[in-house]
Amino acid sequence: MVGGRIIVLDRERANTLYFREGFYGRFFTVPKPKTPDVKKELELSPFDALYLLENGVLELYDEKHEVISIERFKDLARKSYENFDDAYAVYKDLRGKGYVVKSGLKFGSTFAVYKVGPGFDHAPFLVHVLAYDSKLDPLEIIRAGRLSHSVRKKFLLAYRDPVDGNIRYFIFRWLM
Repeated sequence: MVGGRIIVLDRERANTLYFREGFYGRFFTVPKPKTPDVKKELELSPFDALYLLENGVLELYDEKHEVISIERFKDLARKSYENFDDAYAVYKDLRGKGYVVKSGLKFGSTFAVYKVGPGFDHAPFLVHVLAYDSKLDPLEIIRAGRLSHSVRKKFLLAYRDPVDGNIRYFIFRWLM
């Protein structure tokens, strides 16, 4: 971890994490690689990093070369990402269902969700994560719906049920 960013410096390992293990992270200077010959450093999102940490695929070190535990990493992520726990629960649920989950920031959502992976297919879904007790402005739904429709993606709202912890999804579609 360098300055709050999670970087995989080993280029071979970065290539494996991206192409063979599930399109984790993002290569520097190569936004959506289409061929598996990329040999660059990889930056992981906090969601990718935690998922890989929990699954024993990644070890994370701070700038002093000390191991960062899962709990310490969660604390750091919570400080820099609002609603991190709920967003991570949705990320983990989608990954568990076999989807590739990337940032949806450029679409105004929490995640863009792919069936195969960026550069190989288009994300069919945009998922916006809300806290269970948050209020939702109807104009936000209209804006999100119009944007997702214009980029030909389905728009979903997701939240973590406070009773059973399950993730619930609502899909919005335009009626013609």
